[in-house]
Amino acid sequence: MAATVSTVLRNSCSLLRAPARTVMLKPAAAAGVRHKTTVQYAARPGLPKLAYRKLAGKSPGVVFLPGFASNMGGQKAEALEEFCKSLGHSYLRFDYTGCGSSEGQMSDCTLGTWKKDTLFVLEELVEGPQILVGSSMGGWLMLLAALARPEMVAALVGISAAADHFVTAYNALPIETKKGIEEKGLWTMPSKHSESGSYTLSVDFLREAELHCVLQSPIPLHCPVRLIHGLEDSDVPWHVSMQVADRVLSDDVDVILRKHGQHRMSEKDDIKLMVYTIDDLIDKLTTLG
Repeated sequence: MAATVSTVLRNSCSLLRAPARTVMLKPAAAAGVRHKTTVQYAARPGLPKLAYRKLAGKSPGVVFLPGFASNMGGQKAEALEEFCKSLGHSYLRFDYTGCGSSEGQMSDCTLGTWKKDTLFVLEELVEGPQILVGSSMGGWLMLLAALARPEMVAALVGISAAADHFVTAYNALPIETKKGIEEKGLWTMPSKHSESGSYTLSVDFLREAELHCVLQSPIPLHCPVRLIHGLEDSDVPWHVSMQVADRVLSDDVDVILRKHGQHRMSEKDDIKLMVYTIDDLIDKLTTLG
């Protein structure tokens, strides 16, 4: 039986119920001003070093998973660090292999590569169950990480979660278009988030990504799940978050839709909503603990 899903439509953050405790969201947290933590590099035998920033603090900690071709320097990632510092909770953000300050070539990576990066972070760089906050592709990776290491995950927060996105988008292409892509071995995917106006994915990347699809069957996760999505997201439709909510077996699942929210969800009110959602989860998990 599918879990009961609570869906809330947010027009502005003023509609949020008061958080369990006062959240001092400084201007830096709302606007994404860089907070000075030191970039560290995690060495892995036979693998590229991973760049990360870590803030020590209480449990449960928070781990931020960026989107495709993104890095740990984005507004949401930096706002979360300021927020976690204000509460005294631990926080870690990192760059996937081939992205940002991490070693490696992005063209050599697969979704499986970045899943392994995420599992390494959970196993080696943090202590205790974490709240995973996944943006776009990071929302897909947070599900994969939670399935692989459920004991290391306290809760999930998806921001414009892009579960199965590359595969779904490719499969929706006309047959003739897919034939041309198969012949070339490359798919040039239009994107307004790339300086060049597109991203290039190999057919091998797409085939490997198929191995990690999660929306075709129940997702056996039982932790709290929060999914925030914008109705004006032109990259990953909001109904993807609804699909995730429907598939997850947890009884504690909320979907929050932002009427004017776009894919990046990096406006001031978007970030406030993300922070308040995580604060509510921390309060709930602490109370249960």
